[in-house]
Amino acid sequence: MNPLEGKRIVLGVSGSVAAYKAADLASKLTQAGALVDAILSDGAERFVTPLTFAALTGRKARTSLWEGEAHVVHVGLGESADLLVIAPCTANTLAKLATGQADNLLTLTALAARCPVLVAPAMDGGMFEHPATQANLQTLRERGVQILGPAQGRMASGLKGLGRMLEPAEILGHVRLALSRNGPLAGKHVVVSAGGTQEPLDPVRYLTNRSSGKQGFALAQAALDLGARVSLVVGATAALLPTPTGAQRTDVETAAQMAEAVLELSREADVLIMAAAVADFRPRQVQAHKIKKSALPKIELEHTQDILLAVAEQRRRAGRPEVVVGFAAESERLLENAREKLERKGLSMVVANDISAPDAGFAVDTNRVFLLLPGGVVERLPLMTKGEVANEVLRRVVRLLGAG
Repeated sequence: MNPLEGKRIVLGVSGSVAAYKAADLASKLTQAGALVDAILSDGAERFVTPLTFAALTGRKARTSLWEGEAHVVHVGLGESADLLVIAPCTANTLAKLATGQADNLLTLTALAARCPVLVAPAMDGGMFEHPATQANLQTLRERGVQILGPAQGRMASGLKGLGRMLEPAEILGHVRLALSRNGPLAGKHVVVSAGGTQEPLDPVRYLTNRSSGKQGFALAQAALDLGARVSLVVGATAALLPTPTGAQRTDVETAAQMAEAVLELSREADVLIMAAAVADFRPRQVQAHKIKKSALPKIELEHTQDILLAVAEQRRRAGRPEVVVGFAAESERLLENAREKLERKGLSMVVANDISAPDAGFAVDTNRVFLLLPGGVVERLPLMTKGEVANEVLRRVVRLLGAG
């Protein structure tokens, strides 16, 4: 499930103060399971050392075109790489790449590379917006090079503008996306909902739940890692979680907004994974003004729309989504309640977890779940990280689709 595991990545580092971020990126790529070969330009060595990258990756960092066997090393690196990432990429290196110059080991390897190329520009002042730089970027795009960023922000000179290299975590997301493009869910559209909704009582108060949204976001990342196109519908309690790179995100607040977004997106989807903790009730009447503390209110509730029942009706009419996964967060009679949900809502699978367990469910990074499928199939998973749970769920989604 990990698209970086065992992949060979050449990390090119050119002469920018942002080279210190490349060390963090090398570390993150290595920790994710990739084999990272760093190539430093002469300019990069002014900011960082080869020893830094060798220590972080466990592999020799290359610098010179003329050291030892390096007169042919560019061919070996370029042709064996699964991905070439140049981060940071200066305006000078961009120009060399665009014009096919090969005067150092990095640009020579880029010419020899037969793999996808990702470039993360980093430059100061108005250099990025200069017509010459923009022309070079356009040339590279036309050749299939993916340009990552840059971001707006403060430069080393103190100026503010467009030119900061993307943060390593964001570049890592693009790397994952590039390596998963041919996964078993390539060409499939997966909709994932995550987080809890908020149902307003008055202008300042609302009913909600403790869902963090972490499990839903992990499911979205797992689907991306398998090559899917992912739409992520995010409830208000998960609003601050960073969007997995490549996911199309829709933020909602109420159950009604969640229903509208999910039904619209799933109409043309192959898979719906309903991990959101949607409120079951809402106030029948929302007060126009803040309820005063001196008045003890009597709040009458009404049911919200059952989204999965609405999806079931949509499936009966149109046959989509092909696979629908529901979640059952229960504090009692876990398997009985989950099985009832599976059958009543015509689901392909239910992920059931006991929310009373202190190490699983809400507000923690681990989960302990049962997977229920039609025909009485029940699988119990041990305590796992939410990322590992997501991988197990998506493995079964692939089987249900017959895609793997």
